[in-house]
Amino acid sequence: MEFTYNNRYHASIGMTPYEALYGRKCRSPVYLDKVGEMTELGPDIFSQTARFVVKIRERIKTDQSQQKSYADQRRRDLEFAVGDHVFVKVTQMKKGKLSLRYIGSFEI
Repeated sequence: MEFTYNNRYHASIGMTPYEALYGRKCRSPVYLDKVGEMTELGPDIFSQTARFVVKIRERIKTDQSQQKSYADQRRRDLEFAVGDHVFVKVTQMKKGKLSLRYIGSFEI
């Protein structure tokens, strides 16, 4: 499962997690590439990794702003007046189908 997850393309970062971490595609029966593809050594690896990190951060920021816009469309401000009745959401101490989620009604 871990191998499959790390070698699957992620749209949010625009590459596979393996490629983002190591700077190259994984050599496996799933993806066979030419031997000797990794010829960069020393400072070149660091600069390439820095470019990948910048690219990934930009793509994650884009995805976060898109998710925020979707959430903001569904979000609404609640306004209450004196005399309104409301239910209060409670944290569930025990999980189950019949456990209470809301208690009330309470008058404001």
